[in-house]
Amino acid sequence: MHFQPIEKQHDIIRNIYTVLCNRAENVSNFVQADSTFGPDTRLVYKTFATLYFIVIFDESENELAILDLMQVLCNRAENVSNFVQADSTFGPDTRLVYKTFATLYFIVIFDESENELAILDLMQVFVETLDKCFSNVCELDIVFNFSKVHTILNEIILGGQVVEMSSAEVVKAVDEISWQEKNKFSHSSSNATSGWQRR
Repeated sequence: MHFQPIEKQHDIIRNIYTVLCNRAENVSNFVQADSTFGPDTRLVYKTFATLYFIVIFDESENELAILDLMQVLCNRAENVSNFVQADSTFGPDTRLVYKTFATLYFIVIFDESENELAILDLMQVFVETLDKCFSNVCELDIVFNFSKVHTILNEIILGGQVVEMSSAEVVKAVDEISWQEKNKFSHSSSNATSGWQRR
């Protein structure tokens, strides 16, 4: 899905929330999402208490496998390993690492060429950075600011390679980007006002 302006993102989130809240309890967890996300896209969701777990994917993905994965992770005990063998769901030699932070689940699926502990460290940096950028990050921070979340992730991983593992450096870079965007907007508004005043 191509990048959408922040206002459009909010509209999409509201539309999804409205659709899911109005669905009966005895209907399928799968929703055709062509009208919102483009051709051949689907949405699978699962509710736990007041939380919605939502995954959006294209026709190449196995929707039942994704639903099973959500079920497995949500039912795992707190005292078990964060590593899950994922061969049956995502193919041979695939593994999954997950981390819970309050009510948030962070999941990375990777192959045997990656180190599980290194991936867990990477997730820790990502979670710490989110917490610093949003001051006690929660679901709504991610839902309504996922462009900023993508920026944070892009400062940590670039082209499939880990480029920064210092949370402080990532926060510094994100703050710099935010400052530049704010100044660019302010400068544009100032020019527009000046032009209007000259008329």
